[in-house]
Amino acid sequence: MNFSEHRPKVYFKTFGCRTNIFDTQVMISNLKDFDVTNNEKEANVVIINSCTVTNSADTTARSYINSLKKLENSPKVIFTGCGTRTKGEKLFADNKIDGLFGSSLKENINEILKLDDKFYKLGDLKSLDTTVVEEFVGKSRAFIKIQEGCDFRCSYCIIPHVRGDARSYEESVILNQVQTLANNGFSEFILTGTNVGSYGKKMHTSLAKLLKKMSLIKGVKRIRMGSIEPIQIDDEFKELINEPFMAKHLHIALQHTSKEMLKIMNRRNKVLSDLELFEFLSQNGYALGTDFIVGHPGETKEIWQEAMKNLHNFPLTHIHAFTYSKRDGTPSASMKDIVKGDIAKDRYIELVEIIKQKNYEFRQNIKNNKVKLEVLVEQEKNGKYLGFDQFFNQVEISSNEDLVSDWLNLEDYKVEFNKNEARFK
Repeated sequence: MNFSEHRPKVYFKTFGCRTNIFDTQVMISNLKDFDVTNNEKEANVVIINSCTVTNSADTTARSYINSLKKLENSPKVIFTGCGTRTKGEKLFADNKIDGLFGSSLKENINEILKLDDKFYKLGDLKSLDTTVVEEFVGKSRAFIKIQEGCDFRCSYCIIPHVRGDARSYEESVILNQVQTLANNGFSEFILTGTNVGSYGKKMHTSLAKLLKKMSLIKGVKRIRMGSIEPIQIDDEFKELINEPFMAKHLHIALQHTSKEMLKIMNRRNKVLSDLELFEFLSQNGYALGTDFIVGHPGETKEIWQEAMKNLHNFPLTHIHAFTYSKRDGTPSASMKDIVKGDIAKDRYIELVEIIKQKNYEFRQNIKNNKVKLEVLVEQEKNGKYLGFDQFFNQVEISSNEDLVSDWLNLEDYKVEFNKNEARFK
């Protein structure tokens, strides 16, 4: 690249979770000699921040890489993210990409992109970023990464292999990040990480203590968090659930509702204690989401029926469901009793439909109880304004005014099956 004539343009393609969204912002913050573009057709470089949690995630990334070869601008293709440790070596060997760097090297992106030759820099699984992100492009909510890695060893999961063991950011670093973003106008914060609930475990602190200190920062109106394990919601955390800064939604990773299946998956949670926890949170006005794996090896018809019977008892409102995807290098990959794809698909549909109905009934109940929706408007799309309320339900708003980044308290709204609708006068 000829830096004397122009500043090269970089396009970021981010796949996967909120942690990846944050990591992309870290990279953007460290670009000094490049300009970011939102149009891949004019990019000199395309950075792919990959996800590898499922086979389909790998396939999607590879398909995207192939599509870039058709662009007239012929951008350099650089691969990073979780996929570097599962598919990166083959992509590099097959000349599908021009360079690769691991997540631990993302703060060095400015110098890495200046390299003329092809490069393969995997990095380590122990480091933590130091970058303070000051802005989030195209976002009304701010993502705060509080930890990295996971100490759990669920049989199906590759993430500890690609993200490393659990490690937490220093409290002062996180609070400085929140303060900076609050000063820049952000008021809703989403805590992200590989395993958010493990925050502070090795530092003699806790997620609850961090939340309390975050809430004291001027400008912080609402705090959400990523997926948390049931066993990580302790008494200290429960004391906070009715604080006004807490979003009335928690995403708690169950993965399954069969006792036998949880054993096969090497999970730490138990169905009965999970149900007790969910009922407690529901009684305190919470919408509750979960992750659920369908079609894992060993999921017999009897186990599935047991799981669905139990599921009906859970006050769930949101679901992140996916059919089991074999990951090489995990214990589940060598298990027998494979569930056929068509059976897994049918079970997936059954599960999702149950939760859709539960969500609809939850929103109807909220409406009947005359609960106001506290909505942060995130974007305008097709003439409508979209945002999420305190229960993490999307609201579609009609208005003649620009509402992006505004907070609204909606009392008059309509409950449709897939979303809530309102008009702002």
